[in-house]
Amino acid sequence: MTSPSPEMIVLVDDDGRAIGTMPKPLVHHGETPLHRAFSAYLFDDAGRLLVTRRADGKQTFPGMWTNTVCGHPGPDEDDDAAIARRAAFELGLRVSELRPALPGYRYRAEFRGVVENEICPVYLGRYAGSPAPDPTEVGAWEVLDWAAFRRRQETEGDAWSPWCREQARMIEDAGLLPTA
Repeated sequence: MTSPSPEMIVLVDDDGRAIGTMPKPLVHHGETPLHRAFSAYLFDDAGRLLVTRRADGKQTFPGMWTNTVCGHPGPDEDDDAAIARRAAFELGLRVSELRPALPGYRYRAEFRGVVENEICPVYLGRYAGSPAPDPTEVGAWEVLDWAAFRRRQETEGDAWSPWCREQARMIEDAGLLPTA
């Protein structure tokens, strides 16, 4: 029996052009190379946001609350397919109505010596199904209206991933909140 091949991360230059790939376990460290990623904010039919707490065993930002799903598109995989793949894998959910919200989002953040360094388009969409999280990925989840989500971010601060806090402000400022 062969072991599964590691997830491959797409390395990019400053303009977002692919310049190579690297196995995921080798990407995130103190000198993380710039790579492709995505963040998705998925809402139910009532317009409430599904937020997740990253599993305590995650290499990057363990135990922090964040948006619905984040991840990395594989080589030759578009963001929509990657978001659907990760939402199914992490939460057992189907995704629909994805639309770009912050297509040019890029960030760098460090936590406990591990750096995120990503060109990370942000998407809004809907989810269907009941969350059934993979415990190696998701430690907890909640469904919140946007105002409650933002109040929690403001009062809980560093309990939330730095990209989620910044993206939420940018989504609000751009007037991109979906309606139910």
